[in-house]
Amino acid sequence: MTTTTLINPADETVIGTIEHSTLEQVDEAIVRATLAQIGWAALAPADRAAALRRFALAVDGAIDDLAALEVTNSGHPIGQARWEAGHVRDVLNYYAAAPERMLGQQIPVAGGINVTFLEPIGVVGIIVPWNFPMTIASWGFAPALAAGNAVVLKPAEWTPLTAIRLGELALEAGLPVGLFQVLPGRGSVVGERFVTHPRVGKIVFTGSTEVGKRVMAGCSEQVKAVTLELGGKSANVVFADSDLEKAAATAPYSVFENAGQDCCARSRILVQRSVFDRFLELLEPAVKAVKVGQPGDADTEMGPLVSRTHFESVAAYVPDDERVAFRGSAPAGPGFWFPPTVLLPASATDRTVTDEIFGPVVTVQAFDDEADAIRMANASQYGLSGSVWTRDLGRALRVSRGIATGNLSVNSNSSVRYSTPFGGFKQSGLGRELGPDAAEAFTETKNVFISTVD
Repeated sequence: MTTTTLINPADETVIGTIEHSTLEQVDEAIVRATLAQIGWAALAPADRAAALRRFALAVDGAIDDLAALEVTNSGHPIGQARWEAGHVRDVLNYYAAAPERMLGQQIPVAGGINVTFLEPIGVVGIIVPWNFPMTIASWGFAPALAAGNAVVLKPAEWTPLTAIRLGELALEAGLPVGLFQVLPGRGSVVGERFVTHPRVGKIVFTGSTEVGKRVMAGCSEQVKAVTLELGGKSANVVFADSDLEKAAATAPYSVFENAGQDCCARSRILVQRSVFDRFLELLEPAVKAVKVGQPGDADTEMGPLVSRTHFESVAAYVPDDERVAFRGSAPAGPGFWFPPTVLLPASATDRTVTDEIFGPVVTVQAFDDEADAIRMANASQYGLSGSVWTRDLGRALRVSRGIATGNLSVNSNSSVRYSTPFGGFKQSGLGRELGPDAAEAFTETKNVFISTVD
C-alpha cells in the first residue's frame, strides 16, 4: 500500500501517514456513489435540504477540530483556520436552500406545453488543491449535493486531513453511505480515474493551469463537463487619487495571506508614477508589521509555506541578486518559513512579474495613466482577481470593465463571497463556482414538450 508521510510545515515534525486509494478502491467508490445518488436524487427537495443543514450543523460542532487539523497539516494561522471551517458551514447552509429552488421553465409554444427540468448529472468528481483544503472542497461538494448528485473527492496529497474529517462528518450527519466519499491518493491514480471513469459525469478541478489543461483534455475524450479554477497573477492597481494610506496598509494582506499561497493573491502592485515613491514609503512599514509566526498563536497573521519542495520553488524567484526593495521577518529554525518580500523588477517581462510564484513575494511597478494601468494589468495569461484603488467612480467603473479578470474589488481586496460567482478569465479557468447559480452548474437541462393537440 502506497502512503504519504504528512509533515507539519511549522516545525517539520511528522504528523502521520495516509494510505493512498488504489485504482480498484476508486472504482468501487464510484459504484457506491452511483447507487447512492439514485436514492438521493429521489428524495423530496425539502428532505435533501434538511440533510445538508444537518451536515452544516455537524461542521459547526467540529470547527475547533477542523481548525486544529488545518493548523497542523497546512500551517494556516489558527484564526484563519477557524474562519475557513466556519466558511464550510456557511457554504453548506447557503446551498441547503437550493434543492427547493431548482426551478425549470414553462416556455410558450404552439400546440402544447413546453417545460424544462434541471436533472442532476449523477456522480461528480472533485479534485482539491493543497492551499485551501476545506473551503475549496465545499465550493464543489455543497452545490453538487444540493443539485442531487453524489460526490467523490480527492484531497491534495500534502493536506488531506480536513477533507477526510469532512467525509466523516457527512456520515455522522446522516448523509447516505456512498453519497460523499473522500479518496486520498495520487493525482495520477485517483484524479486520473475520476477523469476517465464513464460514470463520473463532471470534474471540478482547482490547481495549476498546467494540470488543469490535462484534466480538460482528458474530459474531452468523453465530452465530460468540467469546471476549472486555475492560476492567477492578479494586479492591485493604485491610482494617485486613491486613499494611498489605506491602499498601502492593506496591500500586504492582499498577497501575504496564507503565505501568498492563494490564486487570488494580488502579487503585482501597479502604482501611478506620480505617487510611486510615496506608496513604497507607506508600504514598507506595513509589510514589516505583518506578524509571521507559529500557526497556533492567536496573533499570527502569516504562517509557513506548505512544504520543503514548495519553499525551494518560491526561494528560486528571489536569488541574492534580485531587486529586493524590502522584506518582513520570519522565524528562524525548523519549518518552511519565508519572509514577506517586495521586489522591484527590472522589466515587465521579468519572470517574477509573469510567473505565479505562489508565495509571499510581490512585485511593484509604476504606470503612467489609466490606459497604461489597464494595459499592464492585462499583460498576463491569467485573469482571476484584482483590485482598483481610486476615489473617481467613473474611473473605477472604466478600469473594472477594462481589466480582463473574473473578480475585482474597488477600494478593497476582497475576492470571495459564497453568495457571489467566482471564477477566472483566460488561463485562470473555466466556469464559475459559488453564487446563486452554482447548483445549476451540476445539472443538465431537460426539455419536455407535451402535445395538447387531439
